Amino acid sequence: MITQKMKYALKALTVLAAERAGDGQALRIEEIAQRSGTPKRFLEHILLEIRNAGFIASVRGRNGGYHLIKEPREVSLSELMRLIDGPIAPLPCLSRRAYQRCEDCADEAACQLRRVFGEVFYSYLILVESLTLADLLKPGPGAAGDLGALDMSG
Repeated sequence: MITQKMKYALKALTVLAAERAGDGQALRIEEIAQRSGTPKRFLEHILLEIRNAGFIASVRGRNGGYHLIKEPREVSLSELMRLIDGPIAPLPCLSRRAYQRCEDCADEAACQLRRVFGEVFYSYLILVESLTLADLLKPGPGAAGDLGALDMSG
C-alpha cells in the first residue's frame, strides 16, 4: 500500500499539473492544500522533498508559490513512490536500489519466498514503472472501479 504521505504528494501534484495545463500560475501552499484536500502542515514538507528532487519549483514573492516544471508524462510514479515512501520491493533482497541480503536466508537462489514474491513484484513493477502523473489526470473510471469485476472474496 502507498502511505498517506504518498497520497498527499500525488494529490498535490495533480493540482499542480492541472494548473500547468490551465493558467500555469504558481500556487501557494494554501491553495494547493485547499484544492487537493490535503492538510497544509503535511504539505509543506512533502512539497520541499518534491522540489529538491526536481519535479517542481518554488517562486518567491507576492505571486509566488509552487509550479510543476516537468511535463506530467515525464513524472514517473515509481520514482515518486521511492522518493516519498522509500523502496517499493516487498523483500529487501528484491530491491534494485536498496538491496540487502535477508539476514535469515542461507541461499537466495533456493529461497521460495524470494522466488514467489519476486514473480509477483516483477509483474507489479512492470505496471507501476509505466505509470506517470499524466495517468492520474486521465478522465474516466479509476482502477477501483475496474476491481468490481474481480472476485475479491478470497
